[in-house]
Amino acid sequence: MFELTFSSLLTRRRMLRYVLSLCLLALTWAQDCQVANIQVMQNFDRTRYTGTWYAVAKKDPEGLFLIDNIVAQFIVAEDGSMTATAKGRVIILNNWELCADMLATFEETGIPSKFRMRYWGAAAYLQTGNDDHWVIDTDYDNYAIHYSCRQVDADGTCLDSYSFIFSRHPTGLRPEDQRIVTQKKSELCLLGKYRRVPHNDFCNNAS
Repeated sequence: MFELTFSSLLTRRRMLRYVLSLCLLALTWAQDCQVANIQVMQNFDRTRYTGTWYAVAKKDPEGLFLIDNIVAQFIVAEDGSMTATAKGRVIILNNWELCADMLATFEETGIPSKFRMRYWGAAAYLQTGNDDHWVIDTDYDNYAIHYSCRQVDADGTCLDSYSFIFSRHPTGLRPEDQRIVTQKKSELCLLGKYRRVPHNDFCNNAS
């Protein structure tokens, strides 16, 4: 009888430790996933960031958005202000497939790698207005990770976010960049939520 009681007590203690561990893990996860805790690129150099970037993976937001064949061009003017053009395939009115050309301007926030981005032009309705444009990480020559949270929940986590994995090469990321990008996806709490963005010259062939 004593052995049975002792064994049962030991099992309960193990279960209690297990539950406590899960609670601590949940608290840590919630803290790490708060938008305010997201780490962005340090010492960001917008001049080195300029040029052509190909989206090779993306986490979609809610609503209508660019689907694939996404190419962005970042430009820095003589006064230091940054703009970008972007194009990509979209489907509107249920079945109308076209290549959307977009123009974005960036507003300073006081943090070099954090901008507020506003879209202009005929395709501006694809966006909700001013979006965040956070550069999470880049080596400038091969990969860049962009993040935007459109709506923050009461607990500080993001209700509606989107993210791009950019490459300087339309064929995708180099193997040595994959580990870094995967780690950053995890830090954004978006691991497993990205999809591949193909490039098949749709925008070049679209009439």
